[in-house]
Amino acid sequence: MDRAMVSVPFHQVVRSTTPLFTTFLFRVMFNRTFSTETYLSLVPIIFGVTIATYGDFTFTDLGFILTFLGVILAALKTIVTNKMMTGSLALSFWEILRRMSPLACLQSILYALFTGELMAFRDFLRDELFAGTARFTPLPFLLVMLGNGTLAFALNVSSFSTNKIAGALTMTVCANIKQCLTIVLGGLLFDVHLSAMNMWGILITVAGGAIYSFVELDSKRKNKERAAAVAAAAAANHPNGTAEPIARA
Repeated sequence: MDRAMVSVPFHQVVRSTTPLFTTFLFRVMFNRTFSTETYLSLVPIIFGVTIATYGDFTFTDLGFILTFLGVILAALKTIVTNKMMTGSLALSFWEILRRMSPLACLQSILYALFTGELMAFRDFLRDELFAGTARFTPLPFLLVMLGNGTLAFALNVSSFSTNKIAGALTMTVCANIKQCLTIVLGGLLFDVHLSAMNMWGILITVAGGAIYSFVELDSKRKNKERAAAVAAAAAANHPNGTAEPIARA
């Protein structure tokens, strides 16, 4: 709904701020902070997407509100999904899909009903698909729907699996890089003209993604070294190799 009230460049630029909202929600909900290097590495990623998608920024008041609300919900969904798979619940992506798919289906049907899309689909079935026209026949339509559903299922499986392994913030960073990949594929497949500013934006975003990856890998390496040092110190203090339990007050 929000994309009908805002221009595509504005929507993409606002969506590029999802990593910032993700870090903010992590701080508010779990009191978790990231290193200064991680915060700084997000700057070229967001700035690069802004340049790569720069265009006519138009929006309505409601579209502006809905777009930012969508960004907040996208960040929240990524965080909650990660916690459901890595926290105390430790759900698999199969379990999440099994529980959420019926609710998502119901939500989509209600939304289609309220927006008139369901009635338009009924008219399509009556006037075109089953009217015997040469443009649409049932079998190709069913194959297209099956292919679309299969791709959607594969997308959810890969998204949940990656979220569990890489983390919520990394998922939002990859989403920004995906926007640049979409622009490049549009130029290759559909001969979309890319200006010098667009190309510079893509390069800056990719460079920012590389910096972010280096920072995160270095942070994980330091955390492992710190944990190993603590374990070694504990073992040195206790010759039997086991740490004494801490007495509770």
